[in-house]
Amino acid sequence: MRLTDGVIFTPSLKVAETYDDNFRAVNRSVHKDKRSSWITTLAPTFQLNADGRKSAYQLKYTASSDTFHSSHSDNNVDHHLTGDAGFEFNSRNRLLLNAGYHKVEETASVDQYIENDKYNTKDVGAVYTFGAKTARTQVEVGTKYDELRYSNSNRLNNNKERDAAGLHSTVFYAISPKTKVLLEGRYTDYDYKSFSARDSKNKGLLAGVTWDATAKTSGSFKLGREKKDFKKSVYDDKSTGMWEAEIVWEPLTYSSFTLNTRRGFDEGEDNASSIKTQKTSLGWKHYWLDRVYTEASYARTDKKYQEIKREDNLDNYGLSLTYQARRWLDIGVGYTYADNASDLKNETYTRNIYALTFNASL
Repeated sequence: MRLTDGVIFTPSLKVAETYDDNFRAVNRSVHKDKRSSWITTLAPTFQLNADGRKSAYQLKYTASSDTFHSSHSDNNVDHHLTGDAGFEFNSRNRLLLNAGYHKVEETASVDQYIENDKYNTKDVGAVYTFGAKTARTQVEVGTKYDELRYSNSNRLNNNKERDAAGLHSTVFYAISPKTKVLLEGRYTDYDYKSFSARDSKNKGLLAGVTWDATAKTSGSFKLGREKKDFKKSVYDDKSTGMWEAEIVWEPLTYSSFTLNTRRGFDEGEDNASSIKTQKTSLGWKHYWLDRVYTEASYARTDKKYQEIKREDNLDNYGLSLTYQARRWLDIGVGYTYADNASDLKNETYTRNIYALTFNASL
């Protein structure tokens, strides 16, 4: 919906009816009151885009309401507000700005039998790039700050509240018109509000390559090492090999495959100082007809909790069919299966989710 020259307003609405046979993600043999429910989701989104001669702006808000027909106490509304701005001052100087606010309630959480996790995050970031897009060398410098706060009663989850300030710098060097090698450094300072034993500084150094539309593939691959230094002596410092990859292969115009993989440290929970995480996901999207496509996915997540005896291995499988009934309406059906194996019996579970979804936009 065009409001004025260069300003476009796009409202959209997602309506979904879902059956989740274990929405608390608990072990069926341990918790006899395992919850299953039909869930109705209403998620309106309002997006405003504005383009100038050398700038672009986007403001987006989504309210996602979940109604649990078998457990009304779990009804909740999540809010997501994001803003982005991009500036091209000249051929050599570009700047991206972003900010976000998210208010979320989760039913599948560690403390769900006391109270669902209720939290909000705030983040701001900026990325400055020096070097023409066609230049052999480009330099990128970025910064980010985010806050995590919980609104549970009786100070539940207060030990997870934290601030994080980060910096990164990347140097790109073109070795061909569509391929660049890179060297990247990262630094993040974590400051916990009530659990200072987890205060730490993460440092990472990676080398890699990025390419665009080369032999029907595009993507990036980074390999390096990450170190986590704790500010207090409660926990030992940690280090690990680190990698990140995002690859898209399009053998046909109507069929594409994606591969995403990452290894590195995540922040700890419960009594763990940190979590060494390795995740790999595969996806396939295929158009069978002009307006009919399927998506199949598989993801494997391995988590090793540091300082405690716990290791989780989560497998996720997904399959969906979408029919683009109109220019403004998509209708989809889908199935998701999750299987988590854990050293802690309480954290082992399986989960089946069936969904019928309608997405409409002007």
